[in-house]
Amino acid sequence: MKRSDLNSELTTINQQVKQHMLRWAQTAGDYPTAINGLGIYRRDMTDYNENCFYQPLVSIIIQGSKRSLIGTEQHIYGEGDYLVTSVDIPAVNSITIASQTKPFLSLALYLNTQIINQLITEYPQLANIKAIAFKGISIKKVELDILSAFFRLIQLLDKPEQISILAPMIIKEIHYLLLIGPFGQHLRSINTKGTQSHQIASTIDWLKNHYKQPITVEALAEKANMSLATFHRHFKQVTTLSPLQYQKQLRLYEARRLMLSENYHANSAGLEVGYESQTQFNREYKRLFGTSPHKDIKNLQ
Repeated sequence: MKRSDLNSELTTINQQVKQHMLRWAQTAGDYPTAINGLGIYRRDMTDYNENCFYQPLVSIIIQGSKRSLIGTEQHIYGEGDYLVTSVDIPAVNSITIASQTKPFLSLALYLNTQIINQLITEYPQLANIKAIAFKGISIKKVELDILSAFFRLIQLLDKPEQISILAPMIIKEIHYLLLIGPFGQHLRSINTKGTQSHQIASTIDWLKNHYKQPITVEALAEKANMSLATFHRHFKQVTTLSPLQYQKQLRLYEARRLMLSENYHANSAGLEVGYESQTQFNREYKRLFGTSPHKDIKNLQ
């Protein structure tokens, strides 16, 4: 297919996806769907920051543009781009192009490690990778096959009786396309045992479950079976953060969730996530979220 024909087809499918999304998201907000793991996101305003902790996902920008500070790296991407995160990673997002008449629109699908491992097992050629570390996030122009699969997936929202049969098939197809596409090498590396990327991903999983505990980088390096220097370098390459910075952000995001969703007081939330000093908790919370815990939760509510 000629490049001009490819661009034309991408534009046509993108417009069709946009029309479907606007029917399901008629005002600004986050819209989980009847398809497990698929979400629709709409924003009508620019220039406000949203803090989040990305789980492994693939997200396509259908309209508008955004700026993301992911870990310590800034990315600007817009319509026709897609993002893949392969590990849990903190982000601060701001919408740069959006209005009520032409809102920012994105589709996101959480990645499923079991599907990735199943595909690597079923197709051994997918495991043919170099054992080197990769960044936990990448952004590229969306391919026609990926956008087409997402279009077929969102069309199922109009046929709920077909979701249980067809959605898992399309979701598996999307995972396969990611594995054989430009993101494939780092997705395969992070999900292939024995690679340094997989060792970092396993350490991140451990940190998610033990973030309250006092830790040392030396102990984490030993757990990952790496030298201290190698572990620190690969951890930062994957997440853009040092291990201790990553643990700190895990604690602060969980404290925020406790205050917002479970009505914890700031003092209790800080203690719950492992802070011994309330002053330190307040100081680090304000540094990350831009205001005190009390004001931040009040604004969110």
